[in-house]
Amino acid sequence: MSEGGSGPQFGERAEYGPGDVCYRHPDRPSFTLCQRCGRTICAECQTVSPVGVLCLECMREAQPGVAQRAGRSARVTSRRIAASGTPVTYAIIILCAVVFVLQWLSAQGGGNLVTRALWYAPAYSLPSSVSGAVIADVGFEPWRMLTSIFTHSTGFVFHILFNMYALWLFGRNLEELLGRVWFAVLYLFAGLGGSLGVMIWVYFAPDRLTELATPAVGASGAIFGVLAATLVAYRAANVNITSLAVLIAINFGIGFLPGMAIAWQAHLGGMVIGAASMGILLATRGPRRRGSRVIGMTALGVVLVLLGGLYFVVPPLPGL
Repeated sequence: MSEGGSGPQFGERAEYGPGDVCYRHPDRPSFTLCQRCGRTICAECQTVSPVGVLCLECMREAQPGVAQRAGRSARVTSRRIAASGTPVTYAIIILCAVVFVLQWLSAQGGGNLVTRALWYAPAYSLPSSVSGAVIADVGFEPWRMLTSIFTHSTGFVFHILFNMYALWLFGRNLEELLGRVWFAVLYLFAGLGGSLGVMIWVYFAPDRLTELATPAVGASGAIFGVLAATLVAYRAANVNITSLAVLIAINFGIGFLPGMAIAWQAHLGGMVIGAASMGILLATRGPRRRGSRVIGMTALGVVLVLLGGLYFVVPPLPGL
């Protein structure tokens, strides 16, 4: 050790050697080595990692690719959703959000292909032998009665915002009450009921041909089914339902305002089936009545499917 402390200390190099320079900046001396490749790196080229200091190239190689990061993020998100008490509610919200983004992107291209592929119009419930004759390029596609409940209007963002907020607000409580499976069944039944409301209204509409060709989008029928089911559950538990009843009445009434272009028929159909589903589930509570619950909900599902084929029995237009 030199006197006065001005020289190198014990264990230090007396001076930089020709190789003690940054591999990217030869004019910058450094003693720091990359822990992976061993190259000398200056302060600007150092990246601190859990395994030590790495150079920029080694750090990039150590990081997972975009696909790996996306897959890891998806796995973490799915585990968190599954671990929550209401995974079905969150899964529906995520699915609707993804579909909405796809709808919006498709609309920017001018084709609205995603929306057109998923929406429902009563004409899709007509027999294939007559549907094309009534409305061009339309066939018997009954699955749209369910796919439409995951779509929303891209021209009115509050459509999806209100629906998803209502689902988040009331769906979680209902899922905790019923359990994942029965909540999912109720939601799908209510959504199907909403489409049936649109379909059956054609029999009473002043202009049946126009109603047959008018498509509907949105989870509104299913959402109103969730609200109606919550109302029935609250009433059975002797909870004051005035506030919820007023909320449902106000939002149902909005569908009748001129120029709103809201399918109130879907709201009505969803409410009827949502309330009926909850009535069955409440009447068959308890482990000893599990079989009755399965039979009751299966019977309701059969009725909904049969109603979906009503146009085959009673044509909506004369002469079909």
